[in-house]
Amino acid sequence: MPPVPLAVTTSTKVDDVQVQEARTVAERWGLPFLRRRAKEGIASWLGTKTEALIVVGGDGVTLWEPEGSFGFAAGMAHLRRMRLRAGDPDTFVKVAELSPGDSVLDCTLGLGQDALVASLAVGPSGRVVGLEKSLALCVVVAEGLRRYERGADSCLVDAQHADAHEYLKTLPSRSFDVVFFDPMFAKPKKAQPAFEVLRRFAEHAPLTPEALEEGRRVARRWVVVKGARYTDDLRKLGLTPEPLSRFSDVAWGRVAAASRS
Repeated sequence: MPPVPLAVTTSTKVDDVQVQEARTVAERWGLPFLRRRAKEGIASWLGTKTEALIVVGGDGVTLWEPEGSFGFAAGMAHLRRMRLRAGDPDTFVKVAELSPGDSVLDCTLGLGQDALVASLAVGPSGRVVGLEKSLALCVVVAEGLRRYERGADSCLVDAQHADAHEYLKTLPSRSFDVVFFDPMFAKPKKAQPAFEVLRRFAEHAPLTPEALEEGRRVARRWVVVKGARYTDDLRKLGLTPEPLSRFSDVAWGRVAAASRS
């Protein structure tokens, strides 16, 4: 039989608790569970039993494929959240004008970094939904967010496996205060091997004017778009980049929600 696209297993330290946790992850995402013997390697499974593998262990959830592995880490989002708690400004929060109780639809969840920051900015009374088209990335990031100690001052990020444009079409107008897009940069800088694994699974299609207009219909206040500074991606969408630090390689644009008809 050909390998399945994606499956779930445990780490090498196998016990009943970990097996049950891995089975729960598999059931939650509708994936097959592969039983692993203690200290059994998985290299021979990749390309034979499965094309990629979600490994559930005591240190979190990791995506494995023949070229490497990738695991969720709060990374810069954790630092940004610390600074936000200390009263320092955050560019995303500033551009989106996020306030406690707001609702945010992150159409390109990716690593979940901006969604995590938004969850603190909108607080426990707010709402953050993150969409990720790649099932493999969605599982890793969603399970990582589930395990992240976000604190009582933040809402849970509701990560969903979905194509953003199709999902937007199903929503009523003015459903979220802010709709956010962060398309994968077309010209990547040199990155760590783990990020290269992420890039192989990530959605690379550019943001289209049609999706942007759907975002404007769904938003109550703003559609915010993040892009690479030294490209014309934002201007192609009719967006004027917001003023930013000369040291930043990220550009931000926003457009108001569509007027009520």
